[in-house]
Amino acid sequence: MIRPRPLGETGRNISEIGFGTFPLSRSAGPPNDSNRRDPTRLAASPTDAVAGAPEAAPEPALEAALEAALEAGIRYIDVCQGEDVCERTVARVLAEVDPGGAILVASKSEPAAGPTPLSPYCRWQDRYGPAYLRDDVHRRLERLGRESLGLHLLAAWTRAWSDDPQPLVILRRMKEEGKLALVGLCAPPHDPNCVIPLMHNGLVDVVEVPFNLLRQDAAAQLLPVAAETGTGVIVRAALEHGVLAGKYSAEHVFAEDDFRRHYFAGDRLGRATERVERIGQDVAQFGLDARYSLRDVAIKFALSRPEVSCVVVGMRSAAQVKQNAASAALPELPEALQHVLRRHHWPRDDWSTGK
Repeated sequence: MIRPRPLGETGRNISEIGFGTFPLSRSAGPPNDSNRRDPTRLAASPTDAVAGAPEAAPEPALEAALEAALEAGIRYIDVCQGEDVCERTVARVLAEVDPGGAILVASKSEPAAGPTPLSPYCRWQDRYGPAYLRDDVHRRLERLGRESLGLHLLAAWTRAWSDDPQPLVILRRMKEEGKLALVGLCAPPHDPNCVIPLMHNGLVDVVEVPFNLLRQDAAAQLLPVAAETGTGVIVRAALEHGVLAGKYSAEHVFAEDDFRRHYFAGDRLGRATERVERIGQDVAQFGLDARYSLRDVAIKFALSRPEVSCVVVGMRSAAQVKQNAASAALPELPEALQHVLRRHHWPRDDWSTGK
């Protein structure tokens, strides 16, 4: 079973592994990539995808994976923003197995139409205005079939709003009105520390932040401040969208509708896989037993920080749920290995350069 962890000082415990619905969303691409790297131990992890298998409909696939997740002890579900199918499917499954609301469901509001990522010149009134934000929360309530949301997060933020964080003030008011229990925020990947003043001011109960072997910015300030302020920390992108699981070669071509086609554009995928190779070489020198795949190491590294409440991993199937539960159950990484793995932090300014 997956172990529980406290969600900061919110008074709630959640599972250290969270269920992410994003792989079954419209922007995650098809489930069966045709040119993934052949998995090997300490260089990749097994995948349940079967080449040439027909793509499953999102609802049945999500239901099966969710049911497996709940059976494995997962008590945190991260619902992809803007995905009404995911929200209604989660509601249907939980209505049968969790009528008391013991499982924490995180819903998200994405900003109104405009530049993506947010520009420093974006006004909060245009992207997260009061009427827009309230309407969006009520849509989540209707789709999830609830009178109150367990955790609601703003899916985007910019440092330009941190001195006048009115969207969070609106959510705090809705919390007082009983429309939601916890207020959260997704830290922007290029500037995660911009949310630190909001944590100090008590405007957020939970922050969701990218933290993985290649992206360790949060370790400098955000995670220590979370411990100081009692803010719950949810980690996303622990596998860097699959690359840290060793799934892809430098020659991989993502589908047209897969967001990773843009994310790993140019030579980014090639440079990322080179770094993953070096991580695998470092791990191999420590002689971990054969149970550890590179995927396991990546998940255990994200869980190694005591400030982290939960690591959300996208899951397409019951087989992947079982795989992630097994990763969490493995012994902690040796401290000496964690120290070596810290050297693989890849600054975002270097990530953004290239061809």
